[in-house]
Amino acid sequence: MQQSSQYSRSLGIKVWRQMPQAKVLAACALLGPFAACSTELTRSPDLRCLPEQTVHWRGGTLRLENDLFTGTDRNYTNGVAFTVVSRDLQGALRPECLPQPIGWYARFIGWADPEFWRESGAQSASQNVVVRFGQAMYTPEDKARFDLIPEDRPYAGLFYLGLAWNRRVHPQAANYEMLDVRELTLGVIGPWSMAEQSQDLVHRVRGIDLFRGWDNQLRNEPAFQMAMERKFKPYREGAVRPGWGSDVIGSYGLRVGNIETAASTGLELRTGWNIPNDFGSYPIRPGAENRPPSNVASLRTTNPQATQAPKPGTHAFLNLEVKAVAWDFTLDGNMFRFSHNVGRRPWVAQAAVGISSQWVFVGRGVRLAVMRVWRTREFDQQTGSHTFGSVALSLEF
Repeated sequence: MQQSSQYSRSLGIKVWRQMPQAKVLAACALLGPFAACSTELTRSPDLRCLPEQTVHWRGGTLRLENDLFTGTDRNYTNGVAFTVVSRDLQGALRPECLPQPIGWYARFIGWADPEFWRESGAQSASQNVVVRFGQAMYTPEDKARFDLIPEDRPYAGLFYLGLAWNRRVHPQAANYEMLDVRELTLGVIGPWSMAEQSQDLVHRVRGIDLFRGWDNQLRNEPAFQMAMERKFKPYREGAVRPGWGSDVIGSYGLRVGNIETAASTGLELRTGWNIPNDFGSYPIRPGAENRPPSNVASLRTTNPQATQAPKPGTHAFLNLEVKAVAWDFTLDGNMFRFSHNVGRRPWVAQAAVGISSQWVFVGRGVRLAVMRVWRTREFDQQTGSHTFGSVALSLEF
């Protein structure tokens, strides 16, 4: 009897080991849609995580925006954001090979938007992760008034953390490539954003009069937004388009949440020397962080220099965007409680003109982008359009 029991148990273990798909199906039944089961079923029985399937941080970008650059101090008056981006992940998605929060987010995308991963395992596809955190502040025009100003926008601040997934795909035999972005932003609106303290600190250091009406700012509430965007441009290999050239980048996107709910479409025109093989330059917003493929960016240290390696270059760009806005917390106020608000305009257009330059310094890739941004009136009572400056400094680790 004991020998029979041992034989049955060993036979069961042998059969189970020879049925890797059965294991996955059992896990899918237990974990549900977040398990990303369709991707798991395509992987090999070797469950080890390869280096190209794990997250390794590649570089970062610091962005600063302020309307003092253009001689005003109102509306969108300051924004700062720091982003870090990973090296490209290759092959089919392996959530279990990622840091836990990123793995959870990958499974969430697979559940909420299954089409996003459809081509993730294609030979022409790569993906990377972007983490972004920052702060934004908005003020009315009259800084001396202590009372609420009904005809001007509310005092508002936002502190946030964003997690984005970029998927870059070159469709077979096509002369173009696409960058799809899914970015989730979580944060806080109101005094907890520390917008008042940040502005006061900068104004004191620079000897500028303080805004007196921050007691009327929007109240504390959680902030969230899901952004989905697609960009597309002519396909190129290597880190740059060598020599003099020009290109056009198109985009369209959707953002949903109490930070902003809007649909947008845009166009960027670039011309210059050694234009980088990325998807353009933007002011602070979801989906702004993108770079040439990391496998060619790492060639900057080769000797002799590889033909696909990064090269110094400079280009000018013109960025145009139009969006239909259904909600904007800086104008509509708090979503979950009564607050000051103004008459939001449903259509907003924006143009940015700038110069971007990249170079290699002591074996590191460095990039500086400077732009001036014009934005049409965002609410009915606004006195004219708004202008601000934007500076972004990027570094390859």
